[in-house]
Amino acid sequence: MNFLKGLWLAAALCASAPAWAQTIGVSMAYFDQNFLTIIRQAIDKEAKARGITVQFEDARGDVGRQTDQVQSFISAGVDAIIVDPVNSASTPVMTKMVQAAGVPLVYVNRTPGDARLPQGVVFVGSDERESGTLQMEELARLANYQGNVAVMIGNLTDAGALQRTKDVEQVVAKYPKMKVVQKQSANYSRSEGMDLMMNWLTNGETIDIVAANNDEMAIGAIMALQQAGKADKNVLIGGIDATPDGLKALASGKMQVTVFQDAVGQGKASVDVAQRMINGEKLEPYYWIPFELVTPANQEKYAAKP
Repeated sequence: MNFLKGLWLAAALCASAPAWAQTIGVSMAYFDQNFLTIIRQAIDKEAKARGITVQFEDARGDVGRQTDQVQSFISAGVDAIIVDPVNSASTPVMTKMVQAAGVPLVYVNRTPGDARLPQGVVFVGSDERESGTLQMEELARLANYQGNVAVMIGNLTDAGALQRTKDVEQVVAKYPKMKVVQKQSANYSRSEGMDLMMNWLTNGETIDIVAANNDEMAIGAIMALQQAGKADKNVLIGGIDATPDGLKALASGKMQVTVFQDAVGQGKASVDVAQRMINGEKLEPYYWIPFELVTPANQEKYAAKP
């Protein structure tokens, strides 16, 4: 009798289990960048909640390594691939490679450089035409629409960074008493942002506003001002992403504005989109998650977000 019960239980478990376990390969541009860490953790949490196995790989900022990782995922027979690209220019090669293998592909966070995404490839992220515009319009308002602006660019090969920078320049161009006096890359890095700001200060450049493509560089600019003994010079600082550290800087009054980019939402949506494509759904090529302006007046709402 116990043997028969065992057979019945085994049959019931087999009937209730999925016909096959879904596996997703995920290549992240970096494991050690704060914002990308939040995305990676969200992907991991969402996948576990759905019973999906995820294999993470760290490209460490190397395009060749990331391309090899994608090829390894294909060879391993994963059901879908999620890529946070090292840079936008590298995506067309990966797109062709994955599409030829017939594997669903999701790009997350960093805008792919493909002229057009083919069927079976989806980008999950935020429309960068909003980010720098929201940031700079608020900084301009705080500055009474006048002053010298310095722009910290994330990465010169990242379409998102270039768009954020273009947004800032377009807003500044609207106001006759404002102008961009400096514009250089600091690679989304706090330390590089600090070094860049120190260089500008050392060169004697008059800067009233720093519009950084992300919070990390903005924090670096704040640290440079503090180190140079110029924290009281009323330089307005703006970041993008609303990371936990960025929100702390905002709450302390050291940073005046940031723009919320929903890292958790991007991570969760990338898993959802990947699974829907695995299950045969045909989706639109772009899945947008809106940016939101964050100021001292509403920052507590974002500090409470996961």
